[in-house]
Amino acid sequence: MNVVQLGLKENWKQFWLLVFINALVGGMIGLERTLLPEIAKKEFHLTSTSIILSFIIVFGLFKAFTNYFTGALANRFGRKKLLVFGWLVGIPVPFILMYANNWNWIIFANILLGINQGLTWSSTVVMKIDLVGEKERGFAMGLNEFAGYGMLGLVAFTTSSIANNYGLRPYPFIIGIGFVIAGTLLSWLFVKDTSGHVNKEAQLNSSVPLLKNVFKETSWLNKNLGSVTQAGLINNLNDAMIWGILPVLLAQRGFGIAQIGIITAVYPAVWGLGQLITGKLADIYCKKDLLFWGMLLQGIAIILIIFSSSVAHYIAISVILGIGTAIVYPTFLASIAEDTNPQQRAKSLGVFRFWRDLGYVIGALLTGVFTDLFSIEFSIAFIGVLTILSSVVIIYRMYCKPQVKRVFRNAKSLLQNKDRNVVRV
Repeated sequence: MNVVQLGLKENWKQFWLLVFINALVGGMIGLERTLLPEIAKKEFHLTSTSIILSFIIVFGLFKAFTNYFTGALANRFGRKKLLVFGWLVGIPVPFILMYANNWNWIIFANILLGINQGLTWSSTVVMKIDLVGEKERGFAMGLNEFAGYGMLGLVAFTTSSIANNYGLRPYPFIIGIGFVIAGTLLSWLFVKDTSGHVNKEAQLNSSVPLLKNVFKETSWLNKNLGSVTQAGLINNLNDAMIWGILPVLLAQRGFGIAQIGIITAVYPAVWGLGQLITGKLADIYCKKDLLFWGMLLQGIAIILIIFSSSVAHYIAISVILGIGTAIVYPTFLASIAEDTNPQQRAKSLGVFRFWRDLGYVIGALLTGVFTDLFSIEFSIAFIGVLTILSSVVIIYRMYCKPQVKRVFRNAKSLLQNKDRNVVRV
């Protein structure tokens, strides 16, 4: 009989397998990160920004609801089954993107992609938190999000390079076939469910009380959970704008597909790589402070887009935006895990990810409507200000967990004792 142990070191094989699988999950989004707005305009001759962004709206809507149900059903059916099913749903996506002959097929592919992402990414997040236990959540989430968004940025750059040399379709999407095959087989054959680890942690850590209503308290009523949730929604709201409107803005300002690919790939690449550092910071420093500065950096970077004119400017802005997002992303997940009982963690994370990914829907709608009614610049400014306001909510509503403060007090006490021992010697 296998003894269940918590910790990254104790579960390193399963942990790193899940990290690799989540890289494949991120690669699936990277397939279309740069190219779909260009395909909409050049191949399907769409001119309305609202219609062009429709693929983000359906992606975000289906991912949001799938996140919720993944969290709600994780304890009932097990994480592994949901992970495998998510990959099966994603198998048709690269083929549709390669050969779709009208925009409705692209919309359908993004419905499948939203379900795929909701099931697979949510499952890998919850399983990693289950494996590592309480002490290394932030670091675990940093590695998870690094893998996903790092691969997203790499694939976005790769597909734009392929498109620049061989055309928008079908060649840039061929690598997606490898992603879905590898993800399905690895999840089915080698991943083990983590329900035993959940039960183990529940026995060891009963200090976090059960929430009376997981949905309401995670959505807003609980000060910490609600603050994190609204910031998550705004984060993906502004990401929807960057995803859908930045390539259009850059094309309008005379940049070629290769330059657009570099600029749009830098943001998720920095976002991904940065989480190798920021994830660990979420285990050490007050999460409230990290979330405030991360959202503030995002808002400032978004507003600076309006005033930029060169590739260097846009790359610098993408770096700042990536750093801001890298700070908040693992901290979001670590904060939710910290403030919920292990038995309710999957459901609470599902509620958070429901609202966070609903941000894609709201962001795409706002961006499309405001761009059609006013201008791209107006949309960018509005969403930049909204992101800054989110940081204000965090600084006024959240509070630091007492155990964070105890860490510093204990460390200080140890140092003082050490100094006294040195004097005695």
